[in-house]
Amino acid sequence: MLRIAVPNKGMLSEPAWNMLSEAGYRLRSNPRQLVVEDPDNDIELFYLRPLDIAVYVGRGTIDVGITGHDLLLNSGTEASEHMELGFGASTFRFAAPNDSDFHTLQDIQGKRVATSFDKLVHDYLVAHGIEAETIHLDGAVESSVQLGVADLIADVVSTGTTLRNAGLRIFADPIMHSEAVLIRSPRLDPEDERLTILSRRLQGVLTAQRYVLMDYDIPVSKVAAAVAVTPGFESPTVSPLHDKQWNAVRVMVPKAKVNQLMDKLYEVGARAIIVTALQASRM
Repeated sequence: MLRIAVPNKGMLSEPAWNMLSEAGYRLRSNPRQLVVEDPDNDIELFYLRPLDIAVYVGRGTIDVGITGHDLLLNSGTEASEHMELGFGASTFRFAAPNDSDFHTLQDIQGKRVATSFDKLVHDYLVAHGIEAETIHLDGAVESSVQLGVADLIADVVSTGTTLRNAGLRIFADPIMHSEAVLIRSPRLDPEDERLTILSRRLQGVLTAQRYVLMDYDIPVSKVAAAVAVTPGFESPTVSPLHDKQWNAVRVMVPKAKVNQLMDKLYEVGARAIIVTALQASRM
């Protein structure tokens, strides 16, 4: 049975649960249940703190886990990034008080940096020849400057609203860009069949999230023009209708382009255009 760690809470949690197993919802009797067995899919889910998942995968008996790319690098473990998952995007940045003199990376020299990602920040500064003190804080770090603990902070930034509300501004280049990733234990063979199956399932969900199924009717004489608008992956499915002058077409299209494609198809002559969401796929 493949042992998988998923975030117990936070922005990575719900997408991770959705991607891995409906049984994670069906079999989990309450939010405090930290272990769920899913024998139908031959997996065992462990609900853990996102900050700890890389440690359990890299040093413990967990086979794979879902966490952030930044959290993996900060863990310092031997867990390996196996697959990008396409959600939970964020940017890791330096921020300082609005009225401060921090403008470039060199301005950090000799200063105090508060962060929850002390290893990641320390390694980044060393790589750029900057000597500074990194101060580890669990949780929010925005108040550390005002309370005299640090001169600046390094933290995950999404919209920047929290920083602005704390009187802080972003400066210098991003430390890194991050997203949710599937990580693998150093003890797990990357060619392990269980990992291959899991990766294929996750990729199927990722594809289903980016694409929709589109059906439409089109005059036979205009099929070629319609297929040029919606070529699909290999090729659309084209089926005859009762009226021999018309065909029905079924094809997968990018979700982000649905409205534009429907407009183009209508102009070509397509009618009865219907869009259906996908749950999973195998490509």
